[in-house]
Amino acid sequence: MRLTVCLLLVMLSLCCYQANAIVCPAVISDITSFLFLNDNLVKLEVGKYNPPPEAVAAKLKIKKCTDQISPGKRVSLKESWRA
Repeated sequence: MRLTVCLLLVMLSLCCYQANAIVCPAVISDITSFLFLNDNLVKLEVGKYNPPPEAVAAKLKIKKCTDQISPGKRVSLKESWRA
């Protein structure tokens, strides 16, 4: 079992060597809205995926933690994804 996992990781690293650090624009938009919008707008944004109520509650719980990040750090995070 362990050998299979190791071989799988090696195969993935060899076959996916062309992967790069360019982030999908939709992911950037989702994360940016998560960092900068208020709770009600985040609920609306997440609602387009039809998640279960537990998932929405979990995301809002995480948002309360990320809301403690200073605005300057949030902007730095946003700019680092666009590079």
